Amino acid sequence: MIANCLASIAKAETKGIDLKVLVVDNGSVDDSVEKIKKLVSSKIKNLKIHFIENKENLGFAEGNNIGIKYALKNGADFVCLLNNDTRVKADFLLQLIEVAEKEEAGIVGGKIYFEKGYEFHKERYKKKDLGKVIWYAGGKIDWQNVYASHRGVDEVDENQYDKVQETEYVNGCLMLVKSEVFKKVGLLDPKYFLYFEENDFCQRAKKAGFKLYYGPKAVIWHLNAGSSGPGSALHDYFLTRNRLLFGMRWAPLKSKIALIKESVKILISGREWQKTAIRDFYLRNLGKGSWGKKNG
Repeated sequence: MIANCLASIAKAETKGIDLKVLVVDNGSVDDSVEKIKKLVSSKIKNLKIHFIENKENLGFAEGNNIGIKYALKNGADFVCLLNNDTRVKADFLLQLIEVAEKEEAGIVGGKIYFEKGYEFHKERYKKKDLGKVIWYAGGKIDWQNVYASHRGVDEVDENQYDKVQETEYVNGCLMLVKSEVFKKVGLLDPKYFLYFEENDFCQRAKKAGFKLYYGPKAVIWHLNAGSSGPGSALHDYFLTRNRLLFGMRWAPLKSKIALIKESVKILISGREWQKTAIRDFYLRNLGKGSWGKKNG
């Protein structure tokens, strides 16, 4: 995955941009590190690549923070977070920066398609639709029920989301952030470890006066393997716990009360890792939490 991602970045248009690529390995236990080191040493089309190896899995939040700190220390004006299981359109970065500068945005996201063959509902689409099925076209937050979702998910792109506009949150799969945002509101909160960290970060940025934008011309494709999908133990634990953490920080009072009532019901009749997640939230066992004790 990382090789395909870097190969697509190597074709990126960088007129007027001093692009530096930072690869952070987050405690891989397979042969990923050696493969990445070979890629870095091969100097893919003269990409400037710096490699950081974390000795343990620090989670999505802190894993990204390691890279963000390095970028800020080295004078970056923008930091672009990008998942390694993606493929980018050549002008994606120019399009993100154009929106950031034109709209005076603090954080900008783009249009994300499912990579061909990685759609949730493969049976729905014609062959000509593949590669044009939307994964993310802006973020929505249901504050009453405290759920975050992707606008346009599973829809075939027929130019229905081609307008630059403000959005409620930017997905961390592709997120361009002005350096001043980090300097003013801090980094991603490692208490989340995985899930909802970008939602929390975006709310902090909005509270500080920064605007969040969706830029439809900044296009990437996401493999979306779905290994931690609905019903998995990892999904049960981190989504349940972090939804509570996010909601109790940011949701209206009525929604907070509903979340507390719901948490009691989960403690009584929820799945094993959902119950553990609720207990950990109230005991403030955050970050890797109980998941880390059982899964290393």
